[in-house]
Amino acid sequence: MTLIKLTNVGLRFLLELCLLLVFGYWGFRTGESNVTKFLLGLGSPILAAMAWGTLLAPKAATRLQEPWLFFIEIVLFGLAVWALAENGRTSLAIFLGTVYILNKVLMLIWHQ
Repeated sequence: MTLIKLTNVGLRFLLELCLLLVFGYWGFRTGESNVTKFLLGLGSPILAAMAWGTLLAPKAATRLQEPWLFFIEIVLFGLAVWALAENGRTSLAIFLGTVYILNKVLMLIWHQ
């Protein structure tokens, strides 16, 4: 059981990396000019990483408490799912959303 729990924590880290990749993908696909594509493609994952690192990370000095922690997390992953769907990657959006929900449920059950 310990291996499964460790795998779930590792999956969580991969989901967080995917979140940043999706925001970058969305930004580079969304902008109309090369400048806006560049700014959105780099800026959105940087902003998401800053929000995660300062508000959601377990060792953050200003970590939010529940229910705000859960709310901001849902907003970030919801935006990532929306960004994939908006860019025609519906299957990936469904996959990301499903894996996130399963991971979050297991984290809550196992108090991770």
